[in-house]
Formats: sequence, structure tokens, C-alpha cells
Amino acid sequence: MSSSTGKSSSSTSKAAARAQQAAREKAAARKKKNIAVVAGVVAVAAILGVASYTASKPGKSTTTATAEKSSGSGDSAGSPREGVYPELAALARRDAKDPLAQGKADAPVVMIEYADFKCGFCGKFARDTEPDLVKKYVEDGTLRIEWRNFPIFGEDSERAARGAWAAGRQGKFWQFHEAAYADGAKEKGFGDGRLKELAREAGVGDVERFARDAGSDAARAAVKKDQEEGYKLGATSTPSFLVNGQPIAGAQPDAVFEQAIDAAKAEAAKGAAGKGKGKGDGEGEGDGDGAGKGGEK
Repeated sequence: MSSSTGKSSSSTSKAAARAQQAAREKAAARKKKNIAVVAGVVAVAAILGVASYTASKPGKSTTTATAEKSSGSGDSAGSPREGVYPELAALARRDAKDPLAQGKADAPVVMIEYADFKCGFCGKFARDTEPDLVKKYVEDGTLRIEWRNFPIFGEDSERAARGAWAAGRQGKFWQFHEAAYADGAKEKGFGDGRLKELAREAGVGDVERFARDAGSDAARAAVKKDQEEGYKLGATSTPSFLVNGQPIAGAQPDAVFEQAIDAAKAEAAKGAAGKGKGKGDGEGEGDGDGAGKGGEK
């Protein structure tokens, strides 16, 4: 009986050792992944932290080092996807029910926009560039635009961000977005009464519910979540963008966004084709002697 007990104890010890080893390997894998993500964020912080200052200075060119890479000039000629961080592409939420996004959830390209309703350059992008991108890329299924509230100009910005979120609760975020970025809108401020005016202009059905939602803890938490995401990326001014993991700072000319989107689309198509080829090769092998194995796969 003691022999049986000894064997049982030995088996238990071995099982425990294997479990501990598996846990150590899993922890090491997580650490390696976290290091890769942090490295990507640090690099993007350097890009956005430097570029966003230049992009936000009035009367200065908004062309930045990021934009030059996006347009294929300088050192990045012949390498259109230089400066892309795959870890950051994963920040795309791709939630089909997200009211602060437009475009197919499975679109090949996702542009994340970090912006403030008090920001003049954000308004310029919203009026002059974004509508063309929507018409050219969102409507044909290429692009998805995901908005992140990134208020940096004080309480007025915070209120506008919460108002936008509240409008989204009734399916009117983009209408509110258009009203809040209209010429002269930000000069009128974003007090509680003004937010209600914008809500009515946006076609929000229940304005009293809108006001309650805008003042809720849920609104504050949602805005804070977006804001913290932007700060972790090193964004110091608005607007800032990620196009499939490629950072772009400032309200750049249309061509910069178009080139980034086209390059991201081509890369996504290339990746899809590669996966398709691999699948086809596997199916071909299954048609021969390994048909049974191919079917199991």
C-alpha cells in the first residue's frame, strides 16, 4: 500500500511540475507580447508627440514626417507601409454596433480618429476631408472610421465629448458631429443649453434623455476610456489618426489620407491572397493521397 501511495505522490508531483512549467511558458509568452506592444506604442508616441505640435501650429505647413512617409517621399520611397505598427492596428474595435463608427465592421482598412470638438483643425478635417473619404472609401466598403473622443481643451471640450456620446446613444452621433463642427459652432461654446440645441439640430429624438445621458457616469467613463487610449499613444494635440496602425498627425491634405488608405488596402488584399493561397495548397494536398488528412484540417 505504501508503494501505491508513493507512486501516486510521484505522479502528482510530476503533474504539478508540468503545470508550473506550462504556467511559466504562458507568462513568458505574455511578457514577450507586452514588450512588443510597448515598443510599438513608444515609437508611435515619438511620432505623434513631435508631429502633432507641428500639425497644430496655425499658419504653418501641416506636412509632417509621418505624412512624408505616407506619401512615399523621402526615405520611405518604394516602401509605402514603413512606419506601420501592427500592434496598433489591433486598437480597432470593429464593433458593428458602435454608434461612434461608420463603415463595415470587417472593412479592410480602419482609420481611428482622436479628436476634440473645440479643435479648429479637427473641424477643418471634418468639413473638408472626411466627407470625401466617406464617399470614396466608406461607401464602397474599403474604409471604416472609428471615432475616439479626445478632449484636451478643458471642460467645454469634455461636455461636447459627452454630448456626442449621448447623441450616439440615440443613433445620431454623426449628425451631432456634423452640427458641432459646422463653421462657427465651436465659437458658441458647448454649455448645457447649447448642447441641447445641437442635439435638436442633429435630430436627436429625446432631448431630455440626451441631457441625462450626457451628464451620466457612463458618459464620463466612455470619454475617459478614449482619452486614455490617445494619451498612451503619445498624442498631444488633435486630430491624430491611425490608419491600420500607421500614425498620421494633423489635418493633412486629402492625398495623404488617400495614399495611406490605398496602401493599407493593397496590403490587406495581399495578406488575404496569401491566406487564400495557403488554403488552396492545403486543399490540393488533400485531393491526393492525403485526402483524409486534408478533410480533417
